[in-house]
Amino acid sequence: MKTKYRIKSKFRFTLFLTIAMVMVISITGTMLGENHAESLTKQTYSEIIVQSGDTLWNLAKEFGPDHKDVREVVYEICKLNDIAADSIYPGQTILIPVYI
Repeated sequence: MKTKYRIKSKFRFTLFLTIAMVMVISITGTMLGENHAESLTKQTYSEIIVQSGDTLWNLAKEFGPDHKDVREVVYEICKLNDIAADSIYPGQTILIPVYI
């Protein structure tokens, strides 16, 4: 003999199905690694060997974007390389952010 099931509350049934679907989608996404967030802009860097007469100000003007203040670029270079603006020397390799 076959048992028949009746839905007593359409609201509770719909709520249950909605929650079940959200859980299945969430678990599937987690297992497949689809919930991994990445920045749309991944910062890249250029390695520059400091030449005699180079200053961070000149390097920032040369490699920085036109729309950005040179002081901000100098600050970013200093922070990235853990250096002071007046402590570069010829032959030193520093990283400079590439602005796209």
